[in-house]
Amino acid sequence: MDDEPFWRSKPLESMTAGEWESLCDGCGRCCLNKLEDWDTGEIAWTDVACRLLDGTTCRCKSYETRQAEIPDCIQLTPEEVRTITWLPPTCGYRLVKEGRDLYWWHPLVSGDPETVHEAGISVRGRTVSEEAVPEEALETRIVRWPGRRPKAPRRA
Repeated sequence: MDDEPFWRSKPLESMTAGEWESLCDGCGRCCLNKLEDWDTGEIAWTDVACRLLDGTTCRCKSYETRQAEIPDCIQLTPEEVRTITWLPPTCGYRLVKEGRDLYWWHPLVSGDPETVHEAGISVRGRTVSEEAVPEEALETRIVRWPGRRPKAPRRA
């Protein structure tokens, strides 16, 4: 019997629906508004979250129907993960795509969905809703932390 976790032994395309969904660590970083420089392709992250993001749980309030409510919400698929350039460097989907392992705070590793928050990876307490920020003001809300990897474990 193979003791290797599925994310180390299966390509993204071979994962079951449950395995795929469990790769999401619940950080909420992908739900932040981003600005892209059309000339360079560089991504600038903001601290402005999608109106459907619950700022406490860092989960979508309408996950099953989000695309009906937010037409430009991108549903992650293996194909999308392989082409999207703005996935956070801590994202489980991105890490697996790059052949890297999940961090210690990922719920699949820690066994606890709270460790992503305890490690300071999630957006909990760090965002404002897009409902409170006019689109033309997004440039004033640029932050660097969503695009960074953690430096060291901050276990409690």
